[in-house]
Amino acid sequence: MAELRISGDFADVDLDVVHGFLSRDAYWCRGITRDRVERAARHSLCFSALLDGAQVGFARVVTDRATFGYLADVFVLPAHRGQGISQAMMAAILAHPELQGLRRFLLATSDAHGLYAKYDFQPITRPERFMERYRPDAHLD
Repeated sequence: MAELRISGDFADVDLDVVHGFLSRDAYWCRGITRDRVERAARHSLCFSALLDGAQVGFARVVTDRATFGYLADVFVLPAHRGQGISQAMMAAILAHPELQGLRRFLLATSDAHGLYAKYDFQPITRPERFMERYRPDAHLD
């Protein structure tokens, strides 16, 4: 049986795999450049799901490490889905020492509400207080 390890060490991020998935398969940023993926990753807490040392999943948290976090770019490669990898990544993310005590932890998803609900993520309590500046094609600049 293959060994799954969740790493929070940036050195374990295989940017070729991450960029490949995000640029070709992720509905939220198809076409994103490798440079933009690398820059985003370097300025985030990154989590890699490694199966026998090979990257099969990824997530990153944009955070001030004190009050706020935003979970982004979460994926498990299609060939490895249904094996509990996303749950292992979520457990590692939520247990990370620098993400304890956050007042607000946000994410956006179109298809994984059930997964995140298991970890106490809920629809925004007061959406009338939130605003956004949304530029869906900004990653193509």
